[in-house]
Amino acid sequence: MGVLVFGGEAIDGATADRSGLAGSIAMWVAGAVWLLGVASMAVPAVVSLTATRLVVPLSVPVAAVAWAMGADAVDGALLIGVASISTVVAFSGDVGHFFVQASAYGEEDRHVLRPPAAYLLAVVITWGIWATSMITGPLLLGARAWIPGGAVSALAIGGAIWAWPRWHKLSHRWLVVVPVGLVIHDHLVLAETVMIRRQEIASVRLATADTGAADLTGPAAGHALEITTVEPITAIFAATPKEPSGKAIHLTACLVSPTRPGRALAAVNGRRLPVR
Repeated sequence: MGVLVFGGEAIDGATADRSGLAGSIAMWVAGAVWLLGVASMAVPAVVSLTATRLVVPLSVPVAAVAWAMGADAVDGALLIGVASISTVVAFSGDVGHFFVQASAYGEEDRHVLRPPAAYLLAVVITWGIWATSMITGPLLLGARAWIPGGAVSALAIGGAIWAWPRWHKLSHRWLVVVPVGLVIHDHLVLAETVMIRRQEIASVRLATADTGAADLTGPAAGHALEITTVEPITAIFAATPKEPSGKAIHLTACLVSPTRPGRALAAVNGRRLPVR
């Protein structure tokens, strides 16, 4: 709501001295971004988590453009501040857990996994290109630059269609605590879901720096959980250019990286699984 209040004032100020078409397009685009953001947050689910994390950050460059185009300094600063806070909240571990848990089945307790660093970098770059085209295309059309405006707008639409399934993979990565054990659901890193039955689990704990456990995190930054098993289990890594059929390994310990490792450990302990 804050983005709507301060955004309307800032965008009105930025378009006050511009042509009617340019001002109208700017207002319509800003309104569409706001409506998409509200709609994505209205019904918590895995798919709406992805939508929220794609749309809400758009408010930051929109605010910056509005300020650069002549919005009142106070309105522009307030909009950038509110947009930045909204973006931080959208990417918080608590919001991620709430949204994916809303889509859980039965007694599943889902814990979102941190993204692999290399994949996250690729997502940030592609999102930056898409966000730039989303904002620039309509502005060019508003300035009656029809050919470049149409081309950039087409890039924004086509880019979203191409990139959506790749962005959405990040919302589908979970450590799932269930009554019968643990499930590592991560088709970005793994070719198949890893299911570890209760009787196969030796311990779950925060990983130490010198651990020799198999890294199933991507790798991802931050604290990881180490799951050890009483006997070897099989995990199959997803296909890569070097391993087009994937790669199977046998392990007795593995690492996963939930965004809130303490919460995940508490959930594991709550199922009376061995926590060390």
